[in-house]
Amino acid sequence: MAKTIWVINQFAGKQDSGWGERHYYFARHWVQKGYDVKIISGSFNHLFKIQPKITSKTFTTETVEKNITFCWVKIAKYNPESVFKLWSMIVFSYKIFFLSKRVLNKPDIVLISSMPIFSVLPAYFLSEKYKAKLLFEVRDLWPQTPIHLKGYKKWHPMVLLMASLEKLGYRKAKYIISVLPNSSEYINKISKKPKKWVYIPNGIDKNMVGNESIGNDIKKQIPSDKFVIGYAGTVGLANAMGDFISASIILKDNNDIHFVMVGEGYLKKDYLKETKGNSNITFIPKIDKSKVQDLLKLFNVCYVGRFDLPLYKHGVSYNKYFDYMLAKKTILESSSLIKDPVELSGCGIIVKPESAEAIVEGINALYNMTQAERDKLGKRGYKYVIKHHNFEFLSEKYIDLFES
Repeated sequence: MAKTIWVINQFAGKQDSGWGERHYYFARHWVQKGYDVKIISGSFNHLFKIQPKITSKTFTTETVEKNITFCWVKIAKYNPESVFKLWSMIVFSYKIFFLSKRVLNKPDIVLISSMPIFSVLPAYFLSEKYKAKLLFEVRDLWPQTPIHLKGYKKWHPMVLLMASLEKLGYRKAKYIISVLPNSSEYINKISKKPKKWVYIPNGIDKNMVGNESIGNDIKKQIPSDKFVIGYAGTVGLANAMGDFISASIILKDNNDIHFVMVGEGYLKKDYLKETKGNSNITFIPKIDKSKVQDLLKLFNVCYVGRFDLPLYKHGVSYNKYFDYMLAKKTILESSSLIKDPVELSGCGIIVKPESAEAIVEGINALYNMTQAERDKLGKRGYKYVIKHHNFEFLSEKYIDLFES
């Protein structure tokens, strides 16, 4: 009889959601190996392009493919900048306690993915109730993320609550799966069992990403006669896009270089104000995941950045790396050296973080390269991502844990 996996991730999406497809892509491979997968997610996500259709005040189930079912937990719509986003996490976690085998098949494996961290408690409860193996997938370190990005103090009540839930997850899980390659020391110190820690990063499946055309309405906004530095992703705090914007302002009188930012986020309106009147930057709304590869063909160089914070010493696993690398694009990264995919593959240039001037220097260095030199860098990234970050390869690592 097929084993049933419950994946608990409030922000998990389907292929057409436009965001959060990690577990859907894994599920596609798991079902091929005979598993029955139930993905438990929130009924609303501010990053989804298409919201799920909800028919119940509690749980709405939707079978998207054979042996892949989404269970949408009813939560209220929220403004991502308000406290109601936090409230949605608490409501989601509370309702999960009442999930039963009448709603979904009895689980053999419960995989809880953070964030939110609050769902660790009901995940542990459900694993005990159904005598299922509990796996804890760590995509962000909580409470380290709010401490370093938001400036919360270690003794803040919410930080203390997050720390206690983090400790519970690390201690009770059979395995701790981290997408962060350098996080073992931090996690093992809490779990007290180093053998629990397993590294399974984010990934990409070239057969599933799609290659739909972005259409002429978008293509005509991106100049074909200039050197284009592009970014595609969330326009939020964690991506440190302020320095990218500042670099565009420094180069606003350079007629050969153009900046493109594709995506949505609460900081976008601020960046639009900062660059108002500048002709060297273009803002494009979020596009479907299936169109990203076609979009990236129009970029000469792809950008990724982050702040110079102790948080990142544990590593990162941004999905945008893999989109860029699959497109064979040279990457300009504003970051400290932490053994991330750009550094490990040698597919671009890394400049110091939090410095618009350093970004400008990196852009000039790439601009002065020949196309053949940039193509060589892009091919390095492609070979690396196909070998180390394809979902088929990564899904097998999970199956080893399911069966151990």
